[in-house]
Amino acid sequence: MKKTLEKVLVLGGTGFVGRHVCEKLMRLNIRVTVPTRRRSNAYNVQALPMLDVLEVDIHDPAALAALLAGHDAVVNLVAVLHGDEAAFERAHVALPKKLAAACQQTGVTRVVHISALGAAVDGPSMYQRSKARGEAVLQAAGLDLTILRPSVIFGADDKFLNLFAKLQTIFPVMPLAGANTKFQPVWVEDVAQAVVNSLTKQSSPENRVIEASGPDVITLKELVQLSAIAAGINRGRGRPVIALSPFLGKLQAMAMRLLPGEPLISQDNLDSMQVDNVGTGKLPNLQTLGITPSALAAIVPTYLGNNSVLRQQLAFRKTAGRF
Repeated sequence: MKKTLEKVLVLGGTGFVGRHVCEKLMRLNIRVTVPTRRRSNAYNVQALPMLDVLEVDIHDPAALAALLAGHDAVVNLVAVLHGDEAAFERAHVALPKKLAAACQQTGVTRVVHISALGAAVDGPSMYQRSKARGEAVLQAAGLDLTILRPSVIFGADDKFLNLFAKLQTIFPVMPLAGANTKFQPVWVEDVAQAVVNSLTKQSSPENRVIEASGPDVITLKELVQLSAIAAGINRGRGRPVIALSPFLGKLQAMAMRLLPGEPLISQDNLDSMQVDNVGTGKLPNLQTLGITPSALAAIVPTYLGNNSVLRQQLAFRKTAGRF
């Protein structure tokens, strides 16, 4: 066992994965600190016992070092999915640099960092390349480091399958860029448990980069269809999915940029989907941390509708060798 943890700093603790991480740490009687720019952003975790919400700019090196002092470990969940090169650099590279410096300044060495499946210095997207650079920064800092690389993460309050299901209640057809890209979706609870196990269980050096993916390999088109089946849309048949060519996909992404708010899809997202988002099989997986990842069929019906048709469809596709 590692040194007993009493207090953990969770950067990005107000986000989708962060909320689940905080809850699991709390159940282990570990005190958690969650920094945020605005306290109102932490409405979904601030009521948890043994959790302190602090208004701090974590991108300020001095503030980050002062925040980190007194903690036994830190979890970095901060990430952005959309933006320009500067935005990705700030979140995925500059912040890890500041975190590494703060760790060296305070003597806090235990770090769990959430990266991404497909992170590569020569990856097709800014997102993937910046994620790889962020990993390298932390790996060079001499830390007691575990890097988790999840595929796309799903769960009850996700903005992934829920979004696809919602769109199919509005539109009669689903035009879809990157329809044939394969993913290996992983349940948010499994990712959160991987974070906790990385903090509390002894791991050997060769197990420090872990591919956090689920058991199902499935295309984006099939995910869209399954979200509709689970939600019972169009009597469980969903809407026709029209796979867009790369050119039409680019036009769709350009159009999305003109809409207010965060885009549903960006050109950089499309660039990421030039390669499948699945495990390589060359690195340790969740089983290394004692976790048997949950299948889509076991979880998705519990929050998109208790629809046995989804389980039947998944079983049929798996038997047929679809994934």
